[in-house]
Amino acid sequence: MAGKQKRKLEDLSVDEFLLSGFDSGGEEESGDETPKQNGLKKNKKKAETSASPIKQDNKTGKASQHKDQLSRLQSKDPEFFKFLQDNDQTLLNFDDTDSSEDEDETKYHRLPSQLEEAASDEEDDAAGGKDSSKKSKKGVETIKVTDKMIQEWKAAMKQEPTARVFREVTQAFKAAVATTKGEGAGQCRFKVADSSVFNALVLFCIRDMYGAMQKMLSLKPEKQAKKNVLPSSSPKWQKNQIDIKMYLGGLVQLLSCLTESTVISAVLRHANQLVPYYLCLPKQCRHLVKQLMKQWSTGEETSRVLAFLALNKICRHKQDLYLTPILKQMYMSYVQNCKFTSPNALPMINFMQRTLTEMYSLDSQATYQHAFIYIRQLAIHLRNAMAMKKKETYQSVYNWQYIHCLYLWCRVLSTLFPSEVLQPLIYPLCQIIIGTIKLVPTSRYYPLRLHCCRALILLSSSTNTFVPILPFLLEIFQQVDFNKKPGRMSKKPINFAVILKLGKVNLMEKAYREGLVDQLYDITLEYFHTQASTIGFPELALPTIIQLKAFLKECKVANYCKPVRQLLEKVQENSSHITGRRQKAAFGVADAAAVAAWEKQIHTEGTPLSKYYVQWRKLREKEIQLEISGKDRMEDLDLPEIKRRKIQEKKAEDKKEFKDLFESDEDDSEEEGAGLKMKGKKHRHGSDDEEDDDDDLSGISDNDDAEGGASDNDEEEEEGDEKASEAPQALTTSALIKLAEGDEDVVEDLQLSDEDD
Repeated sequence: MAGKQKRKLEDLSVDEFLLSGFDSGGEEESGDETPKQNGLKKNKKKAETSASPIKQDNKTGKASQHKDQLSRLQSKDPEFFKFLQDNDQTLLNFDDTDSSEDEDETKYHRLPSQLEEAASDEEDDAAGGKDSSKKSKKGVETIKVTDKMIQEWKAAMKQEPTARVFREVTQAFKAAVATTKGEGAGQCRFKVADSSVFNALVLFCIRDMYGAMQKMLSLKPEKQAKKNVLPSSSPKWQKNQIDIKMYLGGLVQLLSCLTESTVISAVLRHANQLVPYYLCLPKQCRHLVKQLMKQWSTGEETSRVLAFLALNKICRHKQDLYLTPILKQMYMSYVQNCKFTSPNALPMINFMQRTLTEMYSLDSQATYQHAFIYIRQLAIHLRNAMAMKKKETYQSVYNWQYIHCLYLWCRVLSTLFPSEVLQPLIYPLCQIIIGTIKLVPTSRYYPLRLHCCRALILLSSSTNTFVPILPFLLEIFQQVDFNKKPGRMSKKPINFAVILKLGKVNLMEKAYREGLVDQLYDITLEYFHTQASTIGFPELALPTIIQLKAFLKECKVANYCKPVRQLLEKVQENSSHITGRRQKAAFGVADAAAVAAWEKQIHTEGTPLSKYYVQWRKLREKEIQLEISGKDRMEDLDLPEIKRRKIQEKKAEDKKEFKDLFESDEDDSEEEGAGLKMKGKKHRHGSDDEEDDDDDLSGISDNDDAEGGASDNDEEEEEGDEKASEAPQALTTSALIKLAEGDEDVVEDLQLSDEDD
């Protein structure tokens, strides 16, 4: 019977359990139900019949009837009554003094008629409470942090840090960090209301918390440890894990709120120390990585370096967990920051390239997966542009993000060479860059072509892979007419390092051609430097020598011919050197090992071109730094405006003053001067300084050389300095008087002066 009763009670609720033994005289129903179902129905019926007396008791406020029912239960169902005695005596020991209202209050929660008001701080102080503490509405005691408390914590941390002191410091730090976002301390015990206390607390944590945590967990300093040991291996880790988690989370929150670069750098140094602790807590580590990524991509220079060191440390300790997502986030941040390129942004982009390359060097397998996917995306963009031939598809390729991504992967493959895993990616990357050059081969995109050539030179020289780069450079010498006079003068030179496309106005400028020649000189010299010690250098340089000689024969501008002639001389000198050394070799061309040893020896000894390149590179780097910093060569020069109108007015005044002297032969002198001008132009036709003469005639810049502008003929300037004493004098009033008196020498000078005008 007891077991049956227990089975019945298992299926009943609390209220049904209490009412299951109350019988109002009902009988069991007979039927086909199982004994268990019959028992449930019986108890249900008892509960229903016994509910009405309880309701009456609630209404009348008496509990005597309830007690009588419990007493009748002993005679009616003694087994169930005995079960209640064994399990719960409180149900049987019923006090009839209890009212129904008390029963309702115990069964149901009722709101108080009036809410209690929170005591104010003044009332607490008047009651004798301490000034430094108070109770909040939730009953949590908040303690105001003072400088004295910080000093006590600092002394305790230096001696033997305990879990209690560490918990207090952690909670105070949490309260301090909460104030940075305008939030309250919440459930924290402490409150930081003074800025000086805030600074002292944060400074104390940044300086001393790492050492205190190491002592508390009985861990050796990172420099003294032979291998990397995670703090979770300490037996005291579980005891202090909650407080450490709170502190690490507060540090990340503090890092997200700071704006001062020096403070950010200090916090990043501290976070770099705590990287092993973050590795033990995955959630906090993910939050830290997010903030480090932000600082690496958008922070100041020092913050970028510290953030990269922390990211690198995280990946080196747990490559399998963090390397792949961090590489993906860093690449996406790199692409976003490369959308616009300027002299100020260029150092940041180069830094991101180098640091991202170092991250890729941690694992070749992961690098191959990323490189394959992203290089394939670049190839798809190029294929769509070549197939659709629309402006939108061209723009998806001819932009800074695409070019910087190409250069990034060239740097990655060059840095990680030799690598059997990444070797298959060299050929498709070269094909993509060459296809980018050929997509729109117009003069407006010459800067983009030069960027692609530099990327190919980097990839070719580092991976010992021959890439035909010279045809794309020599083609420019054939397509551009350097003898054509420029349509306008420019005040500043064109910085080819930060442009991809030239406008129609830029193509007419004199600075465009000067800069283009300089760029061709730099890139061609750089490429030949990478091949200077190869055994096939004479054959490689032969087409370039022929092309440069043809350019010198056709070009009539000395400023363009001078660097090209110098480049030709250096290439021919190096070619002759390699030919002479090659004739003394005693091995055949088919002997690859002997050829490699011979090239290595030549590279060690040095060649004429390589020695010249070292000197040239030092000077060129200084110029590049000036360009990056925005200090252009002619930035501070204010060229004067030449107004023709004033000169003509002056001549008109002179003619009016001496009208009687020139009345008879005025027309003859003008015709004679004009004839001398035409004769002078014919005499100077084909000279090296034709560009300057055309500029003077157009009236754009009459004093270009005098005001610091670049002359088109350096040799003619030297000759002009030597013959300065023999230069003809300008037309003056005294000269006119002498001319009127019939001085023949002055007439000759006047004619030459007209010619120069």
